[in-house]
Amino acid sequence: MATALITGASAGIGAVFAQELAARQTNLVLVARSEAKLQQLAQQLQEQYKIQVDFLIQDLTEATAATDVFDAVTEKGLTIDLLINNAGFGEYGSFAELDGEQQLKMIQLNILASVALTHKFLPGMRQRRNGGIINMSSVAAFQPMPYFSVYAATKAFVLSFSEALAAENKSYGVHVLAVCPGPTDTNFFQEADFPSMLADVAAQNYTPSEVVVREALKGLENKQTTVVPGALGNQLIANLPRFLPREGVLSLWKNILGASERKK
Repeated sequence: MATALITGASAGIGAVFAQELAARQTNLVLVARSEAKLQQLAQQLQEQYKIQVDFLIQDLTEATAATDVFDAVTEKGLTIDLLINNAGFGEYGSFAELDGEQQLKMIQLNILASVALTHKFLPGMRQRRNGGIINMSSVAAFQPMPYFSVYAATKAFVLSFSEALAAENKSYGVHVLAVCPGPTDTNFFQEADFPSMLADVAAQNYTPSEVVVREALKGLENKQTTVVPGALGNQLIANLPRFLPREGVLSLWKNILGASERKK
């Protein structure tokens, strides 16, 4: 039976990945900061699907996080067949006015943790000539976004990094996929402190988390390198830079995302 490691597994898309993979009889290693939520989810999935579920309490913004996770998995004698780098967060606002430490933590979690975990688990997959890595990016990855600058930049890194790894590791039987969802039915926009007006617009265009996860797993099975799940609107956002000059894209997103800033 295969084993998947999921970061950010206590809620949102990570928890849905856990549910869907458990239903497919995949053993799990769940990683997040919330012990109570992980313990509850692990117990529920073990009882419902009769699989093995381990969980690790870990803050992935810590410098040694990837090593700590890898060492814990190794000590348990587990082999990771599927790595899902799902943990991440965003924050809305003018970069100059946002907390600098929080922006660095975003880079640490969205980029450095994913790179470090991938570097830990990828060599074993290559040696076994089998494995998969899903990196959660975003439709924000396809263009710079004023008032969402650091988040969009981190997701652009994840997209580029994933596509490059997909090409490097295809011949080793390891498939790497970047998943680029648009607005999804999680607490993302509330936690990112989006103005209610923008959050309400996003809510009208939500893709269910279950759809994101199923399309991601289907994309991995089909050996795709990039998946933009959900409605046509997500495809339009992802392809804007193909139809508008770069300055036009910047102006568009400044007007959309900066609407609340202009009211200050």
